[in-house]
Amino acid sequence: MHKVDLRIKRMWSGGGKRTQLILRPLALAALICCLAMSWIFPSEVMAASGYEDVASGSDVSSAQQVGKYGMTPLTAEYVRDGSYDISVDSSSKFFRIKEAKLTVENGKMKAVIMIDSTSYEFIYMGPAEKAAKAPESRYIKADVKQGRSYFTIPVSALDEPLDCAAFSSNTKKWYGRQILFDATTLPSGALTITLPDYDKIQAAVDAYDNGGDTDDSTGDASSATDEEQSSEPLYTSLDNGVYSIEVSMTGGSGRASISSPAYLYVRKHHFYSKITWSSSHYDYMIVGSKKYLNESPKGENSTFTIPVTAIDEPMIVKADTTALGDPVEIEYHLTFYENSIGSVNQIPQIAAKKVLTIALIVIIAGGILNYFVKSRKRQ
Repeated sequence: MHKVDLRIKRMWSGGGKRTQLILRPLALAALICCLAMSWIFPSEVMAASGYEDVASGSDVSSAQQVGKYGMTPLTAEYVRDGSYDISVDSSSKFFRIKEAKLTVENGKMKAVIMIDSTSYEFIYMGPAEKAAKAPESRYIKADVKQGRSYFTIPVSALDEPLDCAAFSSNTKKWYGRQILFDATTLPSGALTITLPDYDKIQAAVDAYDNGGDTDDSTGDASSATDEEQSSEPLYTSLDNGVYSIEVSMTGGSGRASISSPAYLYVRKHHFYSKITWSSSHYDYMIVGSKKYLNESPKGENSTFTIPVTAIDEPMIVKADTTALGDPVEIEYHLTFYENSIGSVNQIPQIAAKKVLTIALIVIIAGGILNYFVKSRKRQ
């Protein structure tokens, strides 16, 4: 037994040349194997923790096609070096890119895109399923400024749908999107080639699909209506001050509502109204071309002071809600009724305050009277 132990010690000692010759190649092979595994399967080894959920099914809205018929991908070689404003199409109405600045340099393109909310924490250039398995170092973090999110992303080509996953800070899930940088919106001279008129191509395709019917006057009329929507308040002969007014609302899913009667302000003989929603998830409203931000503290029902641009007829507004996880602008029609204009005391909040004040006075008066009654009884 002792001889066997002694033999083992000698084999594992520094002098065991045979053991060293056997173990060194094995150790080297094991190291190579580990490195190869981490290279072949990086997502499994380095996947970020806490970012594994991918939205699916009812969580994902129906996607729309990006780009125009006949578009051909354009790489950096077709764009002159410089920085340009460019429009970006998105496959989702929940993921709207308001502004984008494209930079082309040394055969590569990148862009700073702006989303007018803070609903997304990260962007990943690729499918949502890959984003959920990628290391956090591959995520593009939002640079938040004044309630807006800016992301600097690589752009492999223009006029080509690019997979883009967005991680919602509300739902903690990845949402798969497609975005397309529209080369037709670049300023003149930015491209080294001349692009075809994709709008004419699309119109020809639509005409063929519709059997030659190209009458799109209805569409033009609706878009013109949106453009003509005023953002200027109506003039009134009423004295400046605070009033109340009945207001009704249509549009949306029907779940949200607004308080009525509402505050009506007359400022320099023009109408404005304070709209109070039944939800705290509205962060801005749009009237015409102007945006109005939520005035309420966090957690309280959203309120906005907006111009009244129409009386006794529907007034088109848009309100942005984050209740669905992703921000979405919803169109509503507000109707203000002129015959209902009255005292500010008709507003429920004001009336409630008056009732409480009267009740408080009654309680105090009752307490004083009770004190004197008891004092006389003691005498």
